[in-house]
Amino acid sequence: MSRFLNTQNYLNILAENSYKAIEEGIYDNTKYDYSAHESISMRKSILSCPHAPLITEIKFASPSKGRIVATSNNTTYMPTDIASNMVGSGAVGLSIITQPYLFNGSPEYLGMIRKTVAVPLLMKDIIVSDIQIDFAKRMGADCILLIKSIFDSNLTEGSIEKFADTAKRKGLQILFEVHKEQEFREVLESLTDTRQNLIGINNRDLNYLTVDIATTTSLLQKFDKKRNVIISESGISKVEEIQQLKKVGVDAFLIGTSIMESSDIASKVAELYLSI
Repeated sequence: MSRFLNTQNYLNILAENSYKAIEEGIYDNTKYDYSAHESISMRKSILSCPHAPLITEIKFASPSKGRIVATSNNTTYMPTDIASNMVGSGAVGLSIITQPYLFNGSPEYLGMIRKTVAVPLLMKDIIVSDIQIDFAKRMGADCILLIKSIFDSNLTEGSIEKFADTAKRKGLQILFEVHKEQEFREVLESLTDTRQNLIGINNRDLNYLTVDIATTTSLLQKFDKKRNVIISESGISKVEEIQQLKKVGVDAFLIGTSIMESSDIASKVAELYLSI
């Protein structure tokens, strides 16, 4: 039985899957414990990058694409192999999908990859509970994702402010994700400190799964990003797209599907990294 009345709303489905994973104990993994890990700053990694700052995403499926298979010479990579290839080709950070449903992610991937690379790791999940934030810290994440629309739809166990405070106290950075004009405005207004906060503009509408890179351009033309670090997410696959987004004020690029679909992940990452 779903905890939400409208199971046709895609945001509800995403949140429901997170609660299901929590109830099934998926975030109780005790195989790894990186609680003492000294956080690596995603913000600094982005700002110090001499080329296109790429946060490359390790994902094996998506709701819109179905299964995504990363192959090289017809051999499927292990997550640790993918991570090493991405970092070796220029990625300044990695986004690790930990949500098992619809995305074929696994919380265990985070621990495996933390042991393998020395770049900042973003735990990419639909966070609805403190349980997931505790897990992120334990598994060695440096950054978590908080999706504004999930909180605005009252699908979480606490407010976005509460979750952000919990994450900061644990030494985790937060990537605040927005898609709509109102969301972007409210996040900008809420970030009153002078630090360079991380704001992700998702080009994918999570209600309908449609993608339009112009979403990032439109929002940055309407609002002053101030000192915040802007990351454009979803739908980016070409050098020209990175160059155009950079011109409108994007600081970094979160790219998953187009890289994971490539027959040569390392070359694809290198191509996009050297685009600026």
